[in-house]
Amino acid sequence: MLQATTRPSPSTLSSHPAQPPARRSLAGPGNRVARPGQARHPDSAQRPGQAGTPGKDRPRYRGVGLILILTAAFMVVLDFSIVNVALPSIQRELHFPAAAVEWVVTGYAIAFGGLLILGGRAADLFGRRRLFVTGLLLFSAASLAGGLAQEPVLLVAARLVQGAGAAVVAPAALSLITTGFPEGPQRTRALGLYGATSSLGFVAGQVLGGFLVQYTSWRAVFLVNVPVGAAAAALAPYLLGRAGKAPVRRRLDVGGALLITGAVAAVVFAMSQGNALGWASPAVAIALALAIASAAGFLVVEARHSDPLIRIGLLRRPGLRRGYSLILLLGIWSGGEMLVLSLYFQQGPHGSPLVAGLALAPPGVVGFTAGMFGARLAAKLGLRRLLVLTNLVATIGFLVLTRLPATGTYSPLLAAVTFVGFGTAGTAFGALVSASRGMADQDQGLVGGVINTSRQIGAAIGAALLPAIAIAASHGDGAASAQGDRAAMLAGAVAGGLATVVAWRTRIPAGPSRPGRNSPGR
Repeated sequence: MLQATTRPSPSTLSSHPAQPPARRSLAGPGNRVARPGQARHPDSAQRPGQAGTPGKDRPRYRGVGLILILTAAFMVVLDFSIVNVALPSIQRELHFPAAAVEWVVTGYAIAFGGLLILGGRAADLFGRRRLFVTGLLLFSAASLAGGLAQEPVLLVAARLVQGAGAAVVAPAALSLITTGFPEGPQRTRALGLYGATSSLGFVAGQVLGGFLVQYTSWRAVFLVNVPVGAAAAALAPYLLGRAGKAPVRRRLDVGGALLITGAVAAVVFAMSQGNALGWASPAVAIALALAIASAAGFLVVEARHSDPLIRIGLLRRPGLRRGYSLILLLGIWSGGEMLVLSLYFQQGPHGSPLVAGLALAPPGVVGFTAGMFGARLAAKLGLRRLLVLTNLVATIGFLVLTRLPATGTYSPLLAAVTFVGFGTAGTAFGALVSASRGMADQDQGLVGGVINTSRQIGAAIGAALLPAIAIAASHGDGAASAQGDRAAMLAGAVAGGLATVVAWRTRIPAGPSRPGRNSPGR
C-alpha cells in the first residue's frame, strides 16, 4: 500500500511523464530548494520554465508595453551621444573653463556607471515597474534642469542626477523584458529589438545632436527628453501591468551597494580623466587606489553578508560570465571608435558635427537591422556561431579602418564602419541572450545592472585608451593625426579579436539550465 500511494503507476507515467515530478519539485510541500527568498542555495541554476512565464507561453504584457520599454531604452542610449556634439556650444554660452567642460560628460558617466548595479538589484527587490517609473521621472526632471541651467555648476549637477536616473531605468528596462517574456524565441526576439533600438539610439544621438545644435540651441539636446520621459512614466502603470513586480522582498545590502558604487565610479573617473590630468597625477592614482580598495572590501562584505547585493557565485555562471566579458570588450572598441572617428570626420574644410554624425549613421542603420534579424540568425546558426561571426566581422572592419586616408575621404571606408556596426549590434544582442539565459526572475535586474556596468566600464576604458594611442602614435603636438587614428583602429581590432576568441572558446547550452547544473556553488 505504501508503495502504491507514493509512486505513480506505469500507465500514469506513460500518459503524463513530466507533470508529477515538476509539481513536486516546484510546488510540492516537500520542496526545500526552490522556495522564494531562500538563501540556502543562492547560486543554483534556474529551473526550466521559471524564467518569466505565468503559466502560458506568452508575454505578460502586449507589444505596446514592449514599445514603451524600448522607447525608454532609446532615450537613455540617445543621451550618451547627443550631448557630445553640444559641448563646444555649451562651453561658449556658459563660459565653461576648457578643462571643466568635459565634466558635462564625465559627471553623467560616473553617476550612471557607479549606480547601475545598485539600480538593477533595487529593481529586483522593490519592483521593476516601480523603479522604471521612478528612474524615468528622475531622468526627465534632470533633463529639464539641464536644459534651463544658467551656470556651469547647475548643469553638471543636473547631469549627475540624470545619470542616476538612467542607472535606474536601464537595468529595470532590460529586466522587464527578460521577465516579461518566457525564455526561448519570444525573449530572443524581444532582446533583438532591444539591441536594435540601442544601436539606432546611439547613432541617432550623433545625427540629432548635430542637427539640434546647428539649427536650434544646445539646450534642445536636454529638453527633447522631457516630454518623452514624462509620457513614458505616465503610461507605464497602464501598459506594463504586473510585469514589474518583484517576486521577493529582501533587505538591501547598503554596505555592499556603497562599496561597489564607489569602486565603479572611481574606475570611470580614472579612465575618463587619465588623458586630461595625466595617468601619473595624484587624482587619477587616488581614484585607482580607491577603486581597488573598494572592490576588495566589496568582496569581503558580500562573502559574509546573509543577503548580499551580488552573490559572487552568480558572476561565475557561464552564461553571465560570457555575457559581461563580451560586453566589456565591445564597450572598449565602440567607446573608443566613436570618439576617434567623430574627430576624424570633423577634420578638413567640410567637417562639422552634423557631417560627422551623418558619416557615422550607416553603422547604426546596419546595427538596427542586425538586431531586428538577430533572433533568426541565432536560430539558424546557433548563439555561439553567431557571436563568433559578429565579433569576426567587427574585427575585419577595424582592420580595414587601419587604412584611414589622411584626407578624410569617406569612401571606401563605408563598408568598414558598416562591418563594425553590424558586429557591435550582433555581439550586444548575443551577449544579452547569453547572460539572461537560465537566470531566475529575481536576479534579472542584477543581470541588467552587471551587463550595463560592464559596457560602461569598457566604454570608459576605450574612450581613454584609443584616443591616447592615437595621440601617442601621431608624434605630434598633442593632436591626433591620420597615422595615430590608424593605430587606434588597430587597438579596436585587437579588442574584437579577443572577443572572437572568447566567443569561440565557450560552449553555449541550447536552453535553460537544469536544476543544480552549472551551479558555481557546488
